[in-house]
Amino acid sequence: MTEKKRDFSALLRAAPPRPGVYLMRDAAGGVLYVGKAGSLRNRLRSYFAKKASLAPKIRKMVPQVADFEFILTESDEEAVLLECNLIKEHKPLYNARLKDDKSYPFIKIDTTEDFPRVYFTRGTADDGSLYFGPYASAYSVRRTLALLKKLFPYRSCAKTITGADPRPCLDYHIHRCVGPCIGAVDKDEYGSVIRQVTLFLKGKTDAVAKQVEGQMREAAERLDFERAAVLRDQHKAIEKVSAGQKVLHFSPESVDVIGLAAEGDEAWVEVFFIRQGKLVGRDNFIMAGTAEDEPGSVVTAFIEQFYSASPFVPPRILIQHQAVEAEALESWLGQKRRGTVRVHVPQRGEKRKLMRMVEENAAEGLEQLRVRQMARGDTEAGIGELQDALGLPRPPRRIECYDISNIQGTNPVGSMVVFEDGKPKTAHYRRFKIKTVEGVDDYSMMREALTRRFKRLGKAGGENGGGEHGAWGIAPDLVLIDGGRGHLGAALQVFLELGVDSIPLASLAKENEELFVPETPDPIRLPRSSKALFLAQRARDEAHRFAVTFHRQRRSKKSVSSALDGVQGIGPKRRRMLLRRFGSVRGIREASTEEVAAAPGMTMKLAARLKEYL
Repeated sequence: MTEKKRDFSALLRAAPPRPGVYLMRDAAGGVLYVGKAGSLRNRLRSYFAKKASLAPKIRKMVPQVADFEFILTESDEEAVLLECNLIKEHKPLYNARLKDDKSYPFIKIDTTEDFPRVYFTRGTADDGSLYFGPYASAYSVRRTLALLKKLFPYRSCAKTITGADPRPCLDYHIHRCVGPCIGAVDKDEYGSVIRQVTLFLKGKTDAVAKQVEGQMREAAERLDFERAAVLRDQHKAIEKVSAGQKVLHFSPESVDVIGLAAEGDEAWVEVFFIRQGKLVGRDNFIMAGTAEDEPGSVVTAFIEQFYSASPFVPPRILIQHQAVEAEALESWLGQKRRGTVRVHVPQRGEKRKLMRMVEENAAEGLEQLRVRQMARGDTEAGIGELQDALGLPRPPRRIECYDISNIQGTNPVGSMVVFEDGKPKTAHYRRFKIKTVEGVDDYSMMREALTRRFKRLGKAGGENGGGEHGAWGIAPDLVLIDGGRGHLGAALQVFLELGVDSIPLASLAKENEELFVPETPDPIRLPRSSKALFLAQRARDEAHRFAVTFHRQRRSKKSVSSALDGVQGIGPKRRRMLLRRFGSVRGIREASTEEVAAAPGMTMKLAARLKEYL
């Protein structure tokens, strides 16, 4: 007997046209979704209108809604804050949400103390202290604190400061603390150090450097040269850090740049922090529950949840996708900042270039996340999916992948990489110098590499223990070729000629990430989030990397050989000694004849001949 669908018409009529937050609940009372609206009546009615007007994710949710409730707020800004808190509390299945957002760490400077400390904390409070963050992990905070401690001599102890301690700790002796515990500095002098820390965390490194330089000159004028030397070293360290910060080519302003890369039910959010026109830091966060959400919705959810916890909001936020209800978002952020905040998508110029860089970092971060997830346990799923997708007789626990690398047919090489249980087996990698193919003919080069490999397997009798034949003697569960249908045909020709009929064969074309198998005219297209596709891509990319590396080595050796081998009297042994001594042909060219003659095995006559030749 099916459960009768509830009629919400009376509840919808009673919903007021006022701002607030609503909670969608399932039959068990669990929260499915938390949302906000400027008009609760209009927004709630939209959920139960025609399904075609709803987003795919919401269409899935609505049939599960057994009840809903709402909370009125005084303003849209108050609704944003309440929505964030409820999402953190309930972690609804259909909301995009920051993972583990309750535990994001901060750097705290307790300015209520006479001699403030700078330390790690979780969460913020309205206690008069200064907070910097949130950071993505405790490691991010500790790395920043380690840098601060090298640059600024604030105290790291938790003792009560009286100024009457008989002796200081080691930090004082190595100039990592100014020694308030022994009365070496008073409250105002120590406060100057803390103000420098604060300015540095706000990105005002130039101002800090000028302050320290001024203190150094004052110490020198007082003939306090020991103090001046300590300040000189501190100034150099700050200048070095400042020089390492990427200077941007637009006006010196404070901006956060947010990039997004989403796949499946997760999204990687990359944030670059720009202060006074300098890139002073970056962090990344994971958003969960993003399946089928529009990118703009995910970015909006991130901004709301991230800045609800952050004590600092910059005057400008650059984003990759247009935010949902951007005006309300800017109004809420402006209220939190107590000033104007603009959230927008850059279209051109330096800001667009910076946005593109953040986007690329987000995409790379998501790719690395997929690698780690595969390593943690998605491997088995990927192997099973690949077996099903290619119709393999057994799980592809050992995959051999092949690629060819050459430039206009020169120095052609082939590579064979091996993945066992989804992980690279580097001890079984093999490289091929292509010997029989002239000109640009990738198919023939692939045939040569595969012929040499599978002839070895035939001589080993296809044994699976390896034995004296090592990697050559182990039959793979799948041979994967980097390329399209043409490369697959070249590989199939080798298998037919050698009588290899028990090893499955496939190719992966990079252009559209399509898989090809023999006797199947249509390509196999796996979802971009497929673990099987990811496993095949990893093997393909590793084969490509290994081939390109070998090809570069051959080109480099050939260029060195051609430069030295034309000299009478310079054989392989002398060539090695010269390169070991001078590092490169350029180093030999720049050395004097006397220096070359002093190298092991060289004479003045031979050195003069070599220098003349070069």
